[in-house]
Amino acid sequence: MQVQPQAQPAPLYIRIHDDDNVAIVVNDGGLPVGTEFPDGLVLLEHVPQGHKVALRDLAPGDAIIRYHVTIGYAAQELPRGSWVNERVTTMPAAPGLDALPISTRVPPPAPPLEGYTFEGYRNADGSVGTRNILAITTTVQCVSGVVEHAVKRIRAELLPRYPNVDDVVGIEHTYGCGVAIDAPDAIIPIRTLRNISQNPNFGGTAMMVSLGCEKLQPDRLLPPGSIPLLDRGHRVDTVTLQDEAHVGFESMVAHIMRTAERHLETLDQRRRVTCPVSDLVVGVQCGGSDAFSGVTANPAVGFASDLLVRAGGTVMFSENTEVRDGIAQLTARAATPEVAEALIREMDWYDRYLQRGMADRSANTSPGNKKGGLSNIVEKAMGSIAKSGHSAISGVLAPGEKLKTKGLIYTATPASDFICGTLQLAAGMNLHIFTTGRGTPYGLAEVPVIKVATRDDLARRWFDLMDVNAGSIATGNATIADVGWELFHYMLDVASGRKKTRAEALGLHNALALFNPAPVT
Repeated sequence: MQVQPQAQPAPLYIRIHDDDNVAIVVNDGGLPVGTEFPDGLVLLEHVPQGHKVALRDLAPGDAIIRYHVTIGYAAQELPRGSWVNERVTTMPAAPGLDALPISTRVPPPAPPLEGYTFEGYRNADGSVGTRNILAITTTVQCVSGVVEHAVKRIRAELLPRYPNVDDVVGIEHTYGCGVAIDAPDAIIPIRTLRNISQNPNFGGTAMMVSLGCEKLQPDRLLPPGSIPLLDRGHRVDTVTLQDEAHVGFESMVAHIMRTAERHLETLDQRRRVTCPVSDLVVGVQCGGSDAFSGVTANPAVGFASDLLVRAGGTVMFSENTEVRDGIAQLTARAATPEVAEALIREMDWYDRYLQRGMADRSANTSPGNKKGGLSNIVEKAMGSIAKSGHSAISGVLAPGEKLKTKGLIYTATPASDFICGTLQLAAGMNLHIFTTGRGTPYGLAEVPVIKVATRDDLARRWFDLMDVNAGSIATGNATIADVGWELFHYMLDVASGRKKTRAEALGLHNALALFNPAPVT
């Protein structure tokens, strides 16, 4: 039997801007020394996939330009065809927060996008859920084991009797006691928990489990009137484990289950109704990023973000350290000077927070980021910002705050995947978009998470973990607009319950992670 050798793909690199003096290698597995590109460029050494190659001779100190931005400086002679990585480059200083452009390049409103809807659960306060979930809020980490046990039993014994309820989740965390509860920054984790309890996917019902002796008492976490309930006469049901009525562990679990059943009965009466796209609140985030993130997945998410904003919806982008080096781009796009000043205020606060820990933005990049071709946080930030699209930035939220306006919102969060997702939940997102190049099984129990792969190879290997493949953009088989529209339609299907995301179907859920910059005692 004769086997015909398969033709090797032609060597391919991607250059973002005409003025860039580096490009990234597209081919799976990278390319060996001696590879010649159609324009005559010859590799002087093996260059891994996603890594940069010098397009011209670079002398020590020369700017390395990608995205039409200086992302670093050559630390040594780098002849044309050299592999450009973090070991042969130095990083620029962080841009100052003074004399920034303030609302100087505000994009004009794009034409409205009309005619698109989804099927969601309308809440009493006007918000809309994409899922119908019973959430059990907790005041303190001490009760987590009991709540976890109760949730398992509720799913097994009660949930099958209420087919219109999607799930039951415990809002568990590591906060609530052993903390400086009155410190100024303690408001961040407290309001985060309070606002997560009001997430649109929880349907306006509220139940809580308390230990009894914790610092974060129930009335402090959820004061009377803090939850816009489905039934205005309803109160926040609280089960306190230290109540004398509880005799033994089974008594506690039984009380939680009885309380949960009342809420399941209420939630089971809800039905999906047709809602405009303006009721979608989408959080966008990236994790396990690589050099393709800013070329394929993030620009496609940015395109879909612009579509959502045109349709009147809300998009939140975040990750302070991953936009810090592009702050001038953001303040220039701010819809008003007040929005620009809020952006600067959040960046300044986070700079000082990092300084207290004797760290700076350079601590952000991970070994996986670098293996995927990202030399430093400057390069990573330029790709991260692409998720925000091109709309004007209409608002800024501090960590743990709840949305007040629609449009494109900067939600200030750390770049940690888990903390960012938790804070976007608190802000009110009902759908989550997560891009990845290196791969991560990230998911949330509270909202559907749509995963977008940056590369064909990742989409092929993780075929049952990725929802959308943006890698086809890098190989020229699709455009950013093609994948952006695909993602937009997929979002509507997921929001309507017509489709489950891969993480949902597999039950892959990361734990919530509160951001607590206040002291722990």
